[in-house]
Amino acid sequence: MAKNRLTPGKHSLVRALVGASIVLAGGAVTTVPALADSHASGPQAGSVTENAAASSETQAQNLPKVSAQQVLDIAAQQIGVSENAAGGGTKFHAWYLSSQRAKETVARDGGRIQDYANAPWCAMFVSWVGEQAGIRPTMGWDAYTVSYAKWFADNGRWGQTPKPGAVVFFDWGGSKDIDAIDHVGLVKKDNGDGTITTIEGNTGNGKVEERVRPVAQVDGYGYPAYNG
Repeated sequence: MAKNRLTPGKHSLVRALVGASIVLAGGAVTTVPALADSHASGPQAGSVTENAAASSETQAQNLPKVSAQQVLDIAAQQIGVSENAAGGGTKFHAWYLSSQRAKETVARDGGRIQDYANAPWCAMFVSWVGEQAGIRPTMGWDAYTVSYAKWFADNGRWGQTPKPGAVVFFDWGGSKDIDAIDHVGLVKKDNGDGTITTIEGNTGNGKVEERVRPVAQVDGYGYPAYNG
C-alpha cells in the first residue's frame, strides 16, 4: 500500500505531506497563496470571500482554453508511472523539487526542499497535471493534501458534487473533516452507483492508476476553472 498521509511539523517537512495534497496543522490557515502565484495571506479555512471568487473568475477568463477532458487525458497518459524503492524518483517529484512552490511550502511547513524527493506524491501528481495543462492558477499546486483542499475552499471552489476533472479529496475514515484528508486524485466520472472513477498518483503499489472509489470516502471536491 502506498504512503498517503503525513502530518506537518514545525521542523519536519516530510511529516507534512499527504502524497501531495493539502491541510494545515491544527486546522489553522496561515499563508494560503492566491489563485495566481502571489504570496498574499488567504482567508481563514471555511470562509469564502466575494473577492476570492471574483479573482478566481477573472483569472479563469485569462487562461488557455482547457477542458476537463484535456486534463484527464494528460493524467491518463501517466498511468503506470511508478515510484522507486525509496518512494520517490518520479517526474512529479523532480518537477516539484525545482518549483517555486517547493520553497513556499518549506517556508510554511518546515524541513528542506530535498525532503520532497521521496515524499508521498499524490498532490504533486495532481499539481503537475494542472501545470502541464496550463491551468495552475485555478488548479493550484501543493504537496500537502489538507492545505491543498483548504486552498480550494478559501477560493470559493469547493463542493460535494463529483464532476469530471474535479480534484477529489479522500478521508479514508469518512469523517468529512477537511483536516482529516488522506489522499487526492482527479475525478474521471461519476458512476451513478455510489462510486466514482478516478485517476490518482501514489496509489496501489506507488503508481499512477485508474481506480473506482466509494463516494463515502470523499471529503469534498475542488473545482478548477475549465473553459474549453
